[in-house]
Amino acid sequence: MTSPLRFDGRVVLVTGAGGGLGRAYALAFAERGALVVVNDLGGDFKGVGKSSLAADKVVEEIKRKGGKAVANYDSVEAGEKVVKTALDAFGRIDVVVNNAGILRDRSFSRISDEDWDIIQRVHLRGSFQVTRAAWDHMKKQKYGRIIMTSSASGIYGNFGQANYSAAKLGILGLANTLAIEGRKNNIHCNTIAPNAGSRMTQTVMPEDLFEALKPEYVAPLVLWLCHESCEENGGLFEVGAGWIGKLRWERTLGAIARQKNQPMTPEAVKANWEKICDFDNASKPQNIQESVAGMIEVLHKIDAEGGVSINHTSHATSTATSGFAGAIGYKLPSFSSAYTEMETIMYALGVGASVKDPKDLKFVYEGSSDFSCLPTFGVIIAQKSMMGGGLAEIPGLSINFAQVLHGEQYLELYKPLPRSGKLKCEAVVADVLDKGSGAVILMDVYSYSGKELICYNQFSLFLVGSGGFGGKRTSEKLKVALDVPSRSPDAVLRDTTSLNQAALYRLSGDWNPLHIDPNFASLAGFEKPILHGLCTFGFSARHVLRQFADNDVSRFKAIKTRFAKPVYPGQTLQTEMWKEGNRIHFQTKVQETGDIVISNAYVDLVPKSDISAKTPSEGGELQSTLVFEEIGRRLKEVGREVVKKVKAVFEWHITKGGDIAAKWTIDLKNESGKVYKGPAKGCADTTIIISDDDFMQVVLGKLDPQKVMFSNFSFIHHYSFLFDNYSF
Repeated sequence: MTSPLRFDGRVVLVTGAGGGLGRAYALAFAERGALVVVNDLGGDFKGVGKSSLAADKVVEEIKRKGGKAVANYDSVEAGEKVVKTALDAFGRIDVVVNNAGILRDRSFSRISDEDWDIIQRVHLRGSFQVTRAAWDHMKKQKYGRIIMTSSASGIYGNFGQANYSAAKLGILGLANTLAIEGRKNNIHCNTIAPNAGSRMTQTVMPEDLFEALKPEYVAPLVLWLCHESCEENGGLFEVGAGWIGKLRWERTLGAIARQKNQPMTPEAVKANWEKICDFDNASKPQNIQESVAGMIEVLHKIDAEGGVSINHTSHATSTATSGFAGAIGYKLPSFSSAYTEMETIMYALGVGASVKDPKDLKFVYEGSSDFSCLPTFGVIIAQKSMMGGGLAEIPGLSINFAQVLHGEQYLELYKPLPRSGKLKCEAVVADVLDKGSGAVILMDVYSYSGKELICYNQFSLFLVGSGGFGGKRTSEKLKVALDVPSRSPDAVLRDTTSLNQAALYRLSGDWNPLHIDPNFASLAGFEKPILHGLCTFGFSARHVLRQFADNDVSRFKAIKTRFAKPVYPGQTLQTEMWKEGNRIHFQTKVQETGDIVISNAYVDLVPKSDISAKTPSEGGELQSTLVFEEIGRRLKEVGREVVKKVKAVFEWHITKGGDIAAKWTIDLKNESGKVYKGPAKGCADTTIIISDDDFMQVVLGKLDPQKVMFSNFSFIHHYSFLFDNYSF
């Protein structure tokens, strides 16, 4: 048997609690340990009169049963006073049940200004005033549960209740917005439309029906919605007589009634009226984003098709299934993109690499002796292959880009990414899955340098509202996300994102205004622009690379992540890591909220022994090896003289195919000089990076060393006299 839901220590404010529903709520909360504020003005159902008797009787009833409660007699329009009673008596406020209400029923033509205004003030303004007074306290404690009371009259309308219906539907709109704004602070707001006997209905409801619609049959729903374990937020529920039902909006698929570059006419509306009103296979938008997404889709269709009516999805399941199945194996047009050190540095800065950490210098300074491209840069080029409109051309799929979510990401490297280069990407639809509430497209993207496969990406794209077509739910082609171990993490690293993090990351090519434009973010349901999921992905991968591979990019093999929740710029990312052999499981949280934003993730590392086995002996296949050996022999004859002139240590990084193939040091600072393989023993005065071919061209006098110095290789301090004064 499940344990009872308790409210010990929680402070609950119930308005209009002197009788009926409010009394039932107050008694039920108190019975389960809550500290209750019983608010009631004490007037009749029309709002006339005032008395402390109603509230006092309920408080006494609670106390007789061993509970704790205090009374408040203020109007809900004085919300600050009502909430102050809770704060003065119990020091906090956890739950607000907006229940107070009155009736002034009149047919529309007979409603007076007073009848209209008092209903709006008590129901809508009263709910606003009480909730606003409690809101900041709930935000500070990062906890709150709010109940708004609407009505079937507000949802459906009712003769003689235009004033009441308007206020009750207004309350629902208020609740929907509070559910969105309160979510990040663990404040939930839900709305009920109760059918129950009360002071407002006892004179118009038959006695037997009044008995069947006991307030005690509504209270259990209210208690559940207000419990800390309940995750429901933004819901609307009809409830009465022991029955509970959840409501949602529904709309037709509609029709486009205009042509591109043509005026819209009432005749076109008339011609499409049947489609406009056809609820077969209707959509059920859950939020404003999904509502607006439909309008965006219309604009795309008008622009692309000249105003063709939206196709209904009322085809047979077999037709839908075959349409999706036809997309599997479709190849997007191949795409090539060149990048330089500037793009790799921009990406590194975008995912949090910083000169504050000396170990990050290799990612943000092209002159670093071991300058490297972060492994996760591999998603950037691959992503570009899908952002050129290719997704819209997939046969059998009607993709509304406003409803596409990035669900998961897999990246595998077959060799470290070159510091600069040109990659050709080939993308293919690997599979399409039916998840019920949406469809998942698995996009495989292969990136080549010439004919050599450099990396492979799998993007899992979730299409909201496109499921239910009868397809399979799983695929053997999906790179599976894995649960993290149940023990405490082996390592935890944190990085605070900057307020400009999204603005910086988007320079790598993801121009979605959701990450920069406050108005667009608000339209999408966020209080401000959010960070790119792949930016958080990059932060997390850096943490793993730093903690378990000492920033050695050659050890990075693969990464798999699942995107769970958004991140706001300025928040701190906390990566929790578990080492199991060469697989590092991890999850990433927002430190300030504790929310997991990347889950079921791992990085696979190449074992150190494999790295050693794959690395050719330094200089074994390079022309420059003979030159350095010759320099060493000549130094034995003239070393002292050269050391007096130069007084510097040079570290050479010889590259081949974009990768460092050998390191040599020429010490012209100590004693008679020395040449040896490997990095400088101590600090080099100059680090020079040059390809084996260019090095030989300089040695043979076919390439100007000054010109090469500034165009073809990187250095820390320029000592041109190495070439000017010392002949090879």
